[in-house]
Formats: sequence, structure tokens, C-alpha cells
Amino acid sequence: MTGSAKATVFIDNERVIVTEYRFQPAENTGWHRHGHDYVVVPLMDGKLKLVTKDGETFAEMKKGSPYFRKEGVEHDVINANDGEYAFIEVELK
Repeated sequence: MTGSAKATVFIDNERVIVTEYRFQPAENTGWHRHGHDYVVVPLMDGKLKLVTKDGETFAEMKKGSPYFRKEGVEHDVINANDGEYAFIEVELK
């Protein structure tokens, strides 16, 4: 990923990759394809803009409310808030 969000990998072993993403307003992950099933755990309430090949959508995020996605998702994720936003991503190998 070549985005401007700060990614900090906490765990990368034979079973999982756990990464924290921190974004300032309008920062992004960069276009990427998920090579594993994954769980995202928002660290705060907020809104993310998701850019896919089909266009743009917005996701309302709730602190502590995780969601699951299957391998193969392709997108760019952008902070659509006025302040910093962060989440933890757990990739399942």
C-alpha cells in the first residue's frame, strides 16, 4: 500500500497479521487488494470513504464494533472525518 495513513504492524506470524491504521483528515491507505479474510475493529466513531472500481461509498464506523470481510476486497480507504481516525485490522492467514 502506498497511501498516507500510518500503518503499525503489531503482530505478523503464521496465523495473523494485526495492524493499526491511523489517518489524519483525507489521508488514505492507498489502493490495495486484501489477500486474506480480515476483521476491522474501529478505535473510535467516525466515517470512512471507500473507493472501489464501482465508485465511492461511505461507511459509518462505531468504536469497538468489529466487522468481517472475505479475501479479495479491492479498495482505497480514506478518512472522511475532521480529525484523526484509527482502526485495527486483523488479517487471518
